[in-house]
Amino acid sequence: MSRNEGTLDRLIRVVAGLVLIASPLGLYGPEYASVWGWIGILPLVTGIVGWCPGYSLIGVKTCAS
Repeated sequence: MSRNEGTLDRLIRVVAGLVLIASPLGLYGPEYASVWGWIGILPLVTGIVGWCPGYSLIGVKTCAS
């Protein structure tokens, strides 16, 4: 399993994941709390690991190496 995400791609995924996860935790207020925010775990984990299974399926690679 080699890395297929570049640095900018990983950074965007981690930030997006954290923003989405903040919703079910109620950080934006109780009116914005939704269980759908837990979907942010997926971009967070793929950003940390540096490998996206979706990219592997379609043959995309955003890293230089």
